[in-house]
Amino acid sequence: MSKKHSVLFICLGNICRSPIAEAVFLRLLKEKKQEQNWDVDSAAMGDWHLGLGPNERTVVTLKKFGITDYKHIVRQIKPQDFERFDYIFGMDHQNMSDLEGIKPKNCHAKTVLLGEYDPQKELIIVDPYFGNDMKDFDKVYEQCCRCCEGFFNAVTGS
Repeated sequence: MSKKHSVLFICLGNICRSPIAEAVFLRLLKEKKQEQNWDVDSAAMGDWHLGLGPNERTVVTLKKFGITDYKHIVRQIKPQDFERFDYIFGMDHQNMSDLEGIKPKNCHAKTVLLGEYDPQKELIIVDPYFGNDMKDFDKVYEQCCRCCEGFFNAVTGS
């Protein structure tokens, strides 16, 4: 039995981008019949929404694209995550800077921008929270689909 892979998706509040990425990646794993080989989670950099669910627009977006079974409670990243996970993905440069600021020396996790796996080379996944257009959430969803597929293929050699 090979070692489980593990991935943590991070964004500012864990109510928009990182839950979308987590839900997309979980669906991808289910489609590829690989759920048992992965440990997947998401978390916030900040503590504003702890204990709550995803933003309503996140839920609407996921349902629009057929993800109806996603359950999520906001949590904040903790030091143990840097040992538990192989990869910790940020969505933008601020996330990456924040991660580097709390990352323990010689930790196990590799911190990476999720957009580095986008075949269309859109490096940054912009926070849709402050926008008032659902198209911003659709764009996050589409970017996460491309990035998660690219990451999965890179790790598994698919």
